[in-house]
Amino acid sequence: MGIHLQQAMEVGKYLVTQRLLGRKHFPLVLMLEPLFRCNLACSGCGKIQHPKEILKQHLSPEECFAAVEECGAPVVSIPGGEPLLHPQIDEIVRGLVERKKFIYLCTNGLLLEKSLDKFEPSPYLTFSVHLDGMRELHDKCVDRKGVFDTAVQAIRAAKAKGFRVTTNTTIFEGTDPKEIQEFFSFLNDLGIDGMMISPGYSYEWAPDQDHFLKREQTQALFREILTPYKTGQKNWNFNHNPLFLDFLIGEKDYECTPWGSPSYSVLGWQKPCYLLNEGHYKTFQELIDKTDWNQYGRKSGNPKCADCMVHCGYEPTAAMDAMQPNNIGRSVKALFGR
Repeated sequence: MGIHLQQAMEVGKYLVTQRLLGRKHFPLVLMLEPLFRCNLACSGCGKIQHPKEILKQHLSPEECFAAVEECGAPVVSIPGGEPLLHPQIDEIVRGLVERKKFIYLCTNGLLLEKSLDKFEPSPYLTFSVHLDGMRELHDKCVDRKGVFDTAVQAIRAAKAKGFRVTTNTTIFEGTDPKEIQEFFSFLNDLGIDGMMISPGYSYEWAPDQDHFLKREQTQALFREILTPYKTGQKNWNFNHNPLFLDFLIGEKDYECTPWGSPSYSVLGWQKPCYLLNEGHYKTFQELIDKTDWNQYGRKSGNPKCADCMVHCGYEPTAAMDAMQPNNIGRSVKALFGR
């Protein structure tokens, strides 16, 4: 089972409540970025290119809690940078667990094993470890040898202590489908609690601008990668709504839900979404009320949105589609393996 049953039930209840209240723009996942600083410099990352004075800053636990309360999303993803570099990350996580938020603490794994004693296993806490492939490919992606082995060792250590662990994988142009299929099988054998996959987004600040996928490339590549899964040959454990996987291979034609995964950092509430950086607002309500949402998404004609198929924009769309009567059965079935 990928998505935790308790999480699925709480998120489903949240979605029903939002619909009953007649709300059109509401968050599903808060992307809480307590710092941008990192101990790696991945060429496809657009989050670590800030000036040094910004990289030195971090949110306080109180600022994190205030953002979580203000936003109200049931799921909180903590990306970075590297969150485990934050001196009070354990306090932040404890506070979010107390608030019964489902937390995905994203990490490259380098500091994970030595940090495990700071945390307690909880159904509300998941470590999401960044792995983009097997040893050679992943170490190339992060531009440092040995990172894959360290991350895998940390995953084993976290699982041994009873923590829930998922992986997050970004697929770029030139990826070998067979190698990624081998990688997925390796992760299944490793005993992780689910895999998250997404095509890379062409961050304007990312050093490498040559390996991001166009929409048609994304669909063709993911169609080939996921064929063994879709045909039942492989029972890979994805931490995704199955409808999002349908979207990746071109079987669903979704529009982006940019307000579904708002981003909060030391700079404030990022306009309009986690991927695009067109300024910041002081409050979440300003983000919702003052952003012209018609300017974003594929149908808007915005060239920055034309090829984006990233999970933070389309997973919320898939989650809402899963609440349709003709999709509920399949979504429930996926919680128990298929």
